[in-house]
Amino acid sequence: MNFKTLKSFSRKNATGSFFSMVLLILLNSCLAQVSKEKINGVSLVASREAISISNIKPILNVKANTVAVMPFAFMENLQSPDLKFNMERQWWGERLEGVRETVQLLHQDGLGVMIKPQIWIWRGEFTGDIKMNSETDWKDFEENYRDFIMLYAQLAEEEKVGILAIGTELFGFVNERPDFWRELIPEIRKIYKGKLTYSENWDKADRVPFWKELDFIGVNAYFPLNEESSPNLQQLKDGWKLHKSGLADLSKTSGRQVLFTEYGYRNINFAGKTPWDSSRELKGINNELQANALTAIYEEFWGEDWFAGGFLWKWHQDHEQSGGMENNQFTPQNKPAEKVVKDFYGSLILN
Repeated sequence: MNFKTLKSFSRKNATGSFFSMVLLILLNSCLAQVSKEKINGVSLVASREAISISNIKPILNVKANTVAVMPFAFMENLQSPDLKFNMERQWWGERLEGVRETVQLLHQDGLGVMIKPQIWIWRGEFTGDIKMNSETDWKDFEENYRDFIMLYAQLAEEEKVGILAIGTELFGFVNERPDFWRELIPEIRKIYKGKLTYSENWDKADRVPFWKELDFIGVNAYFPLNEESSPNLQQLKDGWKLHKSGLADLSKTSGRQVLFTEYGYRNINFAGKTPWDSSRELKGINNELQANALTAIYEEFWGEDWFAGGFLWKWHQDHEQSGGMENNQFTPQNKPAEKVVKDFYGSLILN
């Protein structure tokens, strides 16, 4: 029963308390179903060696329904037009062969997929700062980037992948060369019939000029929430208020749902202050804060109809050896946060 039917039912038939009660139950049921129809995802780290179906089982155990698979291209520096990808010396999971086999394994177990191509720059420089030195270099870089994305667009179509991200955290490129992106999107759509998004960093998402030409607003959701060492759940939820309002407005003006193409927290003190910080210099363990931060994002967003869901950052294929109580990186594996993910994603499974 849809909402128009319910409204008609209300006007014509809800004349007594019994019918009002029935209407309320039906409305609640429909609202619950809307909140359940979300992308409950994890971001699967590319593996050095081939994986098997046994590596997929832990993803199913946390009740995820979609997985981000991430092929990589490599650049020497921020000004290099050369882009190297799908090379034999890359890890298996970073190149075409591994992406295809991973997608097939995930589909075999009933999981949806987003292919999310990414660039790694030597020494870990930020991809959002890419800037070529000349028009010639820009043209060369655009040609190489187009080849990279079209390779995985073709694979996505062949394997019937549900979502393709056309880029990840490339605001400098987007800002300098908007015409390239507006030409690239229809080129991709000629060969790929699934949904398109672009994954932008949290602080630049409102400045991407082509959201209306895609199917989702992709945001890497490392928004600062609280500057205290160990804020409680309510403090973290309060920290979302301004950011949430801005995202809702962006969704309204673009007519697209927001998709958290990445979200996650480390299990350390001050994880809500600079959630994007992956440096090894940050020390300490705070498993409760990681669990609370995930709870806050679930409670604030997954019930909103303008929100499509998200992909937890990040998940390793060797589950038994990943994470753990003394590991202070983003993965929730073998930490209290894993149960938070499992319980929440599990609560949204449609019967």
